[in-house]
Amino acid sequence: MGTRHNLSNPTASKGITDNVEDEAVLLSRLQAGDRAAFAYLVELHSPHVYRVALKLLGDEQEAEEVLQETFLRAFEKIGQFEGRARLGTWLYRIATNLALMRLRKRQLPTVPLDEPLSGEDGEEMPRELLDWSQLPEEELLSAEARAEMDAAIAALPETLRSVFVLRDIEGLSTQETADVLGLSVPAVKSRLLRARLALRERLSEYFAERVRQVDHA
Repeated sequence: MGTRHNLSNPTASKGITDNVEDEAVLLSRLQAGDRAAFAYLVELHSPHVYRVALKLLGDEQEAEEVLQETFLRAFEKIGQFEGRARLGTWLYRIATNLALMRLRKRQLPTVPLDEPLSGEDGEEMPRELLDWSQLPEEELLSAEARAEMDAAIAALPETLRSVFVLRDIEGLSTQETADVLGLSVPAVKSRLLRARLALRERLSEYFAERVRQVDHA
């Protein structure tokens, strides 16, 4: 989005600036009202903010609206930002809250994947396990497989979907995910496990059929 501005060599990794000194410079310029700094912030984080919104909402127009709302909110509140979290984490938090508010307004029923089965030892287990390594890589990366994965993610309850999107798709750490969602680290780990098991269960039937097709080819 636009031309990248040089702000004392700011660097980024997975959407979050890693160099603390550079982030401090960027924050200082943002709070001083530097529009070039804000344009840089938008360019740096827009792809990640949009992707989170799209994965949570499943609607391109709504994701675009959340993207715009996120940076408008950030522009309004940057003077109150104290720097206890990274700028990227703060933007994820704003975007996630905006997206979840939209989801709750829809008041749509959720697919009952929030309660995975438990084994005899109490460990949560999916109903069907499949060794996806049997599939060739091109099967896992196909447009059809990605569409199935997107549909499975969209079917997750919002409490699990938000954790999965931030942790496994965006690559935030467990602590950063907890900070964004206002959860404890154990809660994030628990929800992430449940999300992964729910996705594995939902996708097992699809990939089992693909394995059968490969075996009979």
